[in-house]
Amino acid sequence: MTQPRLDQIKAANLGRVFNPKRIALLGATPRAGSFAARTVDNLQGYAGELYLVNAKYPEIGGRPCHPSLSALPGVPDAVIVALPNHLVEAAVAECAALGVGGVVIYASGYAETGRQADIESQARLAAIARATGLRILGPNCMGLVNYGSGAVQSFQQFPLACEANGHSIGLISQSGALALSLSQAVERGVSFSHILTFGNGADVDVADMIEYLSGDEKCRAIACVFEGMAHPGRLARAAELAFRRNKPLILCKLATGEQGARAALSHTGALAGSDALYRAALGRHGVVFVDHFETLLEVAAFFAKAPEPLASGAAIVAASGGAGIMAVDKAECHGVPLPAPAPGTRAVLKANIPDFGSASNPCDVTAEVVNNPQSLEACLQAMARDPAYGALVVAQTVAGEAFTPRLKLYSDIQASHGKPVCAVWLSAWQNGPGSREFEREPHVAVFHSMDRCFYALAQWQRRAQLRRAPGAAEAGADPAAVARVRQALRNGEGLPVLTEREAKALLAQYGVPINREARVDGWTAALDSARAIGFPLALKLESPDVLHKTEAGVVRLDIQDEAALRQAYDGILANAASISPPPRINGLLVQEMVGAGVELIVGARIDPEFGPFIVVGHGGVLVEIIKDSAIAPAPVSREQAGNMVRSLKGAALFDGYRGGAAVDLDALADLISRISQFIADHQADLAELDINPVICGAGRVVAVDALIVKKQDAGSTRDSLQETNS
Repeated sequence: MTQPRLDQIKAANLGRVFNPKRIALLGATPRAGSFAARTVDNLQGYAGELYLVNAKYPEIGGRPCHPSLSALPGVPDAVIVALPNHLVEAAVAECAALGVGGVVIYASGYAETGRQADIESQARLAAIARATGLRILGPNCMGLVNYGSGAVQSFQQFPLACEANGHSIGLISQSGALALSLSQAVERGVSFSHILTFGNGADVDVADMIEYLSGDEKCRAIACVFEGMAHPGRLARAAELAFRRNKPLILCKLATGEQGARAALSHTGALAGSDALYRAALGRHGVVFVDHFETLLEVAAFFAKAPEPLASGAAIVAASGGAGIMAVDKAECHGVPLPAPAPGTRAVLKANIPDFGSASNPCDVTAEVVNNPQSLEACLQAMARDPAYGALVVAQTVAGEAFTPRLKLYSDIQASHGKPVCAVWLSAWQNGPGSREFEREPHVAVFHSMDRCFYALAQWQRRAQLRRAPGAAEAGADPAAVARVRQALRNGEGLPVLTEREAKALLAQYGVPINREARVDGWTAALDSARAIGFPLALKLESPDVLHKTEAGVVRLDIQDEAALRQAYDGILANAASISPPPRINGLLVQEMVGAGVELIVGARIDPEFGPFIVVGHGGVLVEIIKDSAIAPAPVSREQAGNMVRSLKGAALFDGYRGGAAVDLDALADLISRISQFIADHQADLAELDINPVICGAGRVVAVDALIVKKQDAGSTRDSLQETNS
């Protein structure tokens, strides 16, 4: 019989610890208020077998207490380790030897202290897990809750009763305290299938928990709050699995600042921070990011209740003109379309709305609906039937018993038309009459902010678009071109930094358009090349030692004639001679001067975990000040590249600004797609790639300057660059 692989054992054991049939409490004690005693209290509703283990007591609270794990009548699926720090490692080793599925370790005093001895103690626990397949939650862990089985494996006061329904959220939190705080949403009617915490994450981490919940049918959406992880590539794979299983994943990542991000010589590194990488790598798998902790559960609850969208537009229905205006503002902010009602829909609205209302979108039904509730129903039903609308947004401006009956109307609309109704609870009486009933209703999503409502709708549509038509890059580059570039990048001769001319020549192998240029030695050659290319021209020093030529004063642009060329030639050589230490000079570049246009930067970031990314932003010398960029995993298709460009804050520049010519966006998307394929093909050999600027004019899109740094042995690239750029 074939033995199961270790990864299969680990997967099975994860299921055992999250949904155990047998739980053992190691360190059980009758001492009131202890972690162990509080754990027993929490497990009163547990449907499986509970074993207490402590050699000091024959029984505790009427339950038999066993002297050791090996004395138990059966092997536990999960063991809760409520022992002091110094006893934990031996207990974990015993659990592994007995074939326990997993352990929950309460004890702290491990890697979180920063002390080397404590870090090593945690590493030994992790080594046991790696070697045996035993799953470890913690150390420094608050535990977990499975509401389906009543397995509250925690000492904390998580809500013990949570009404099961068809829209339960699986909650994951690295922080136990934040999990506890979110769990109290049960009191306002939110439903959870699981609450999972993992503390220091010596073994089980956020990726493991996402993979598990993505396969649990009781969980309709996954809400996750965490700080980070050592190997975030695993998180991307877990997100991909959840996306394939159509399990919405809503993520609130803490620690999003750039402190500690790697230094980069290229401008691209400044544009592609660590948080941007997380968002780009996970966003392609439909992950919904929320920037604020307070937003997490509202958005997750919406995704747990919402069906697949039937149309992209939203209909706004309110009895308040102000609420309708607020909704329009937020819809525009998040790019949610608000189509006008179809003629038949408008006819129904006009028949049921007073003249001082609005039979449009937003639809202002006015306060008359209090006297004529049937008019509200007629308007909502008409909007729900309209094929332009995929969701209805209703403003719940007042809390009160008189308004609670509207809940059934909202619920019936989603049930009848398959379109979610988003009730925005604008009343400052947050827990007023009807609030809990609204939250518990499976066909109505409740928001306490109009902004959060339309953000959720925008992300709902984005995720659906990804599922309908996942982007794919076009056919790769010519194999011969790939081989030539690879050989050039792996050539061991010379410095790791390619000159501008060398870098652009490699990009041209992929069909990236570049400006005409010639490398020259001496004035006569410069003059001959200038006459061949034609004025106006650019003149630049070519040196592998001068990475930022503008700052060094070795670039001259818009040279109009031979006299200006001579002046530029002499000036560049004079400035080059003043650089210390003296740079190596390969000559000068005489370049075609590309006309004015929008300047972009296109570059690469190669992340050891997430892989290659392409970064697009507004370029030129102010790139790091403007910081308007888009990032995506490479390669990208032309369609994806076009979406990146249109997402920039300065996208209006491409349409022709102040009389300027419009940019050929198809040509720009093609250039970006080709560069992304270059990045993907040669990620193993690239340390950095920076094309700045790409000039986008009326008739051309051209790569004018480029920096490529080849990947070297660890440390050698950075050392060499520091020496040559000092």
